Amino acid sequence: MNVLLPSTAEDLWRILGDNPDALLCAGGTDLLVKVRAGMIRPVSLVCLERLDDFRGIRDEGDTFSIGACTPHTEIVTSSAIDAFLQVLKKAVHVLGSPPIRNMATLGGNICTASPAGDTLPALYALDAELELWSRSHVRRLPIDQFITGPGKTTLRKGEVLAAVRVRKPAGKFIHHFEKVGQRQAMSISIANLAALVKVDQTDTIENISLAWGSVGPTIVRSREVETALKGTKLSVEGLKQVFPLIDRALSPISDVRASSTYRRRVSANLLLRLAVHEGCRT
Repeated sequence: MNVLLPSTAEDLWRILGDNPDALLCAGGTDLLVKVRAGMIRPVSLVCLERLDDFRGIRDEGDTFSIGACTPHTEIVTSSAIDAFLQVLKKAVHVLGSPPIRNMATLGGNICTASPAGDTLPALYALDAELELWSRSHVRRLPIDQFITGPGKTTLRKGEVLAAVRVRKPAGKFIHHFEKVGQRQAMSISIANLAALVKVDQTDTIENISLAWGSVGPTIVRSREVETALKGTKLSVEGLKQVFPLIDRALSPISDVRASSTYRRRVSANLLLRLAVHEGCRT
């Protein structure tokens, strides 16, 4: 296997042109495991770790641009992310061990496109937009149009995920993320939930975004559930009213980690825990 290390964007386009079937590698925490296990056998591997254009967190006023090769540790320790995108920080914080977070990248988690990926519900709830580069063009795409199924994306040949763009939530929001796994962290999620909620002084929901992971072929963002909750109280009893809508939105599978029935029950309870954790009226 040839390992290729471009140091500039121009190097990258030249290498991809010469090696059209090469696989891209950022942190390698998922890809290299599959290579070692013989699950995939790439002829060439293009490592992106030296490309500074694809790293770092940039504040662009009302939007953050997060380089796709930014390691998770940088996101967890960023004061800017802590101030504006806490739901993403909370999701990254429970993703793997510290050594994994030092290597794993935001773009890698997105391109792996696992329904259980912990950063994905947070990015869906934040309406993240992806910036995709090729030699000849740049295109932007909402994350829910990029991931089409388990391990499947709309990334084109010769294209690279360069950055993740997230608008700063306007106003004061509750940022909530919780996962259920065999352990609190360092485990694959049985189910997880990212939520952004804006309430008034009476705990009435003014705006809400909800995204569940590991309960469908892709992340589940139910606009029907969100619409039903707007104008209601953020309370345990109020949230219970949308349980039938949640059940209809989910399509979990049964596997070695949990049954589909258990995943449905846990997903509904994760929403209740939002109210409990925030100390709202029950």
